[in-house]
Amino acid sequence: MTTTLRPAEPLQQTPDGGRSRTYDVCVNSRRVGSVHLSTDAGFGAATGVISRLEVREPDRGRGRGTVAALASEEVLRGWGCVGVQISVPADAGPALRMAAALGYTERSRNMVKELSAEPPALPEGVEVRPMTEAEFVTWEAGAKEGFARSWIDRGVPEEQARAKAESSHARFLPEGLATPGVAIHVIVRDGRPAGFLWTGRMELEPGRWAAFVFNIEVDEAQRGHGYGRALMLLAERVAREAGETLLGLHVFAGNTPAIRLYESLGYRTTHINSAKELR
Repeated sequence: MTTTLRPAEPLQQTPDGGRSRTYDVCVNSRRVGSVHLSTDAGFGAATGVISRLEVREPDRGRGRGTVAALASEEVLRGWGCVGVQISVPADAGPALRMAAALGYTERSRNMVKELSAEPPALPEGVEVRPMTEAEFVTWEAGAKEGFARSWIDRGVPEEQARAKAESSHARFLPEGLATPGVAIHVIVRDGRPAGFLWTGRMELEPGRWAAFVFNIEVDEAQRGHGYGRALMLLAERVAREAGETLLGLHVFAGNTPAIRLYESLGYRTTHINSAKELR
């Protein structure tokens, strides 16, 4: 039996070269599932995304998902993509094993925490305040650079990584400190900034919104003093005060201290984000 992809809708295109399309996964013309292909709005048209790959229960366990993934990669090559990304639920063991077998490497993960009704108290002696406009200019330049560098360190071409940083800030921080729903705080030690926290809102999946930690940073000289934990507790307070019951974040693969901190605070991994080159 032959597994193929059949377009389920017209090709969608954007002025900047983006593409997207949903396909039926078929076995000898019989529909057994579906998959959505697109280019990444942040990294640009050279990076493809495979999402919502699903094979119906009666047809699973026969390698059809693997063939559909490989066929999806061929479609993306035809679109001119040189890389591809996927995001797999952390509890989807078979899908994670398939991704590993196909050569995908973890780049990052998404984590969430269900918040308690009572906001946590900050550690004694911790001073926090809103960021000033003067601080924002310097902070944003450094935040963009750090975000781009994290992608570059994980194999993303520099041009794409910097485009991702610019597009992310344009999308989630369009009006700077005046962006609705956004808060940027500074943690202070001896009268000087020791770290920063940027929180806002994110649509984790269609129709499901949550508070989100976009950026947390502790000055290198001040690390090891509990400021990272204090900032994460502050994120919970900010979220609860805004009426949110769920707090999400994105953390890069290999950042073991951060992952351990989040797990110790009750966060759980929801999705593993992986990528591979298309040769």
